[in-house]
This record gives sequence, structure tokens and C-alpha cells, in this order.
Amino acid sequence: MSSPAEFYKSLPPITKAYGTICVVATAALHLGLYRLEHIALIHKLVFSDFQVWRLLTNFFFLGNFSVNFGIRLLMIARYGAQLEKGPFERRTADFLWMMIFGALSLLALSAIPMLWSAFLGVSLVFMLLYIWSREFPNAQVNIYGLVALKAFYLPWAMLALDVIFGSPLVPDLMGIIAGHIYYFLTVLHPLAGGRNILATPTWVHKLVARLRLGYPTNAHVRQDRAAGVAFRGRSYLLNSSSGQGFSFRRLWSS
Repeated sequence: MSSPAEFYKSLPPITKAYGTICVVATAALHLGLYRLEHIALIHKLVFSDFQVWRLLTNFFFLGNFSVNFGIRLLMIARYGAQLEKGPFERRTADFLWMMIFGALSLLALSAIPMLWSAFLGVSLVFMLLYIWSREFPNAQVNIYGLVALKAFYLPWAMLALDVIFGSPLVPDLMGIIAGHIYYFLTVLHPLAGGRNILATPTWVHKLVARLRLGYPTNAHVRQDRAAGVAFRGRSYLLNSSSGQGFSFRRLWSS
């Protein structure tokens, strides 16, 4: 097995950056460098006091250091890395745009009073989970080592577990909605004959190139002619990182 340092080094750029910022944000909170109310999504302060940073910083808090925090971080490392190294291989700009669009979608959803949340990081992680489940629908997932199911159903199984264990339902549901909006606009709609109306903007490609995060322009991707059939996922031929046999154990804390 590789060491933690080697595992961290092997992570693709966007996944590594997001996970690292989340760890730093929680560590800084425990060191007393800021208070949660300084980064929370509070619409009144955003629009009346122009504290626009809240639109971004709320995505970097996944909770205090705990088992649940570790599980969320593991989800970023697992699902984000498999997406960025699989369907989004050599398409760093597209992966970053997916994260940006997901964040914008969640901000729009949070404007609905009943869906508002001070921190949308958990929802963004759940969006990654949903998109991963659509990209790798046939991967076998074990929950608690007791229940085996296809990855396609994993988001709904996780949603059911949240209901059973009394965890907030809205963050997971928002992540599913945001993930499906992205997947519909970029995969399902084009497969049905429509055009991709969510193409990655030029400024995202330029940003990736300037920051040297990966591949600023997209490499050619082979398409699977059988795509569109149930449980095949996106119309790309995926490699062995599809996560077959992946065992997922979710732990809970109060």
C-alpha cells in the first residue's frame, strides 16, 4: 500500500486542491483564526454589506474534525479522483467547470428559504457522489459490508441512511439536484440529440492554463457507440479505475 504522502501526491489537481482547502479551513477554525459566522452563507450580509466572499467560503467547511468529516474528505478523494482520472481525464478545465457550475446551482437552490443552508460543502460533495454514480453505474458498492448494490443507486441509499440516522436530509437532496442538472445538460440532453448548452467557458480554460492545474484544453475522448443504454453512464470508454468491487463503509457520529 502507498503511504499517505504518496496517496496525496497521486491525487489529481482539482480534487487535491478542494480537499486541501477544506482541511485547512477546519484546521484554521480549531486554531481560532476565524469564526464560523465569518464564512457562512448569510444572504443579508452578502447583499447589504457586500460580503461577497461568503458565496465561496461556505463551500470549504465540511464540519469540525470528526468521523463524519473524515468520511466526507474520503468521498472527495475517492469520487473526485475517480472522476478526474476517468471520464474527465485530460479535461481538467471541464472538471473545474463542473465544480463551479455545481456551486452556482447550489447557491441558486439555497436562495429558496426552505433549502437554505449556511454551509454548502456537504452538498457539493454529494453532487460529486451523484455524478460518480452516473459515470460508474455498474460499480459494485458494499455498505457496512452487508448490503451490496450498484453505484447507480448509491446516492439514494445514502439519502435513506441519512433519514434513518437522523442526519439533515436537505444537503444531500440539494447535491442530487445539482448533480442531475449538470449531468442532464452535459450528457443526457446531448445524447437525445440536443446540443451541449453547458460547454466549458473560455475563461475556465485560461484559468487552468494560468494556474498550471492540468490540461487547459481538452484532449480527444473516444466515445462509446453504445452509450445511452441504461447503466452505461457517460458516453466515454472508461478505464480500470471504474471502482469495481469498491467497498464503502459509512460511519456516523452524533
